[in-house]
Amino acid sequence: MTTPKRDYYEVLGLAKGATEEELKKAYRRMAKQYHPDTNKDPAAEAKFKEINEAYQVLNDPDKRSLYDRIGHAGANMGGGTYDPYGGMGGAGMNINDIFEMFNGAMGGTRAAGPQRGANIGTRIQLDFENAVFGSEREVEVTRFIACQTCNGNGAEPGTTPETCDKCKGTGELRRVQQSVFGSLVGVVACDKCRGEGRLITTPCKTCKGEGRVRQSDRLAVKVPAGVDDGTQIRLTGEGDVGVRSAPAGDLYIAIGVKPHKLFKRAGNDILLDWPINVAQAALGDEIEVPTVDGQDVPIKVAAGTQGDKVITLRDRGVPYLRQSGRGDMLVRLKVQIPGNLNDEQRRLFEELGRSFGREVSQQDNKSFFGKLFGGSS
Repeated sequence: MTTPKRDYYEVLGLAKGATEEELKKAYRRMAKQYHPDTNKDPAAEAKFKEINEAYQVLNDPDKRSLYDRIGHAGANMGGGTYDPYGGMGGAGMNINDIFEMFNGAMGGTRAAGPQRGANIGTRIQLDFENAVFGSEREVEVTRFIACQTCNGNGAEPGTTPETCDKCKGTGELRRVQQSVFGSLVGVVACDKCRGEGRLITTPCKTCKGEGRVRQSDRLAVKVPAGVDDGTQIRLTGEGDVGVRSAPAGDLYIAIGVKPHKLFKRAGNDILLDWPINVAQAALGDEIEVPTVDGQDVPIKVAAGTQGDKVITLRDRGVPYLRQSGRGDMLVRLKVQIPGNLNDEQRRLFEELGRSFGREVSQQDNKSFFGKLFGGSS
């Protein structure tokens, strides 16, 4: 006994007066729900065939009209035999087209209108201090800007773009194809207007209808405090303007930092090697060292300071990028061994060396004066 077919409107969960848009939404929702690849219920395949059969009939205005008047008998009076996997009349498709259309039918769309402009980049070189404390710089960039002649719309002044007659200004075309899954609906960009929804019949002579021209500009750039070599700054909307008034891309600025003759950088800390003489190391002293702020600050050298002693100056380093606070300044004391002594200096050092001779041998030449005089007695 043959099971009677269900009402096609009931299959798709619609009322008889459903609009074309309601029909498509219902089909997409239910086809996705019952597709055998995603629904492992044994009854899903039969349900999927039923959904496709209902949609193929109700989506065709002539077949739908017949169906509304005489029911299922009218659905078969269309000059074709229904095949749930091949479509009406057995129309075939390439397997790649099948998956493309199925994805489109499940809601994939392309935004209409001109595409966003490209991102562009440039590079600036900063002095060490400008990178630490920030600065304002001017950069020169060559980019697309809106055409002043046509105000960016691409049409010669006195004319206006026309609505595309193929897509009716939507920039999109709906494509229905038959597949093994039945009728599938995809949305593609209109090939006549390139997805813009309008046509330029009289292109602007200045920009040749693009709505943009290439031009060199100088831009003021605020460099934040704390940038480092390799930091990248993004200026939103300062890249190329898109074709015919499409939004602009971004401008990326790569930062280079020149080396400093005194200071080096380690993260947010600043390193400084500062020389002291042997007398200062042995006896202690108070000295002044430069800072990146431009001020000399005093530090105490303890008596008996050994080579490479590091003294930390808090909050004298690099500001943290886009937040409060600074790193430290690390001063490494480098004891300078004199190389060219006059006669009086040599005599004094020899006398001092003799006074330390016994202590030097006992410490295996590891003391400062042992290193200085080579352990001589």
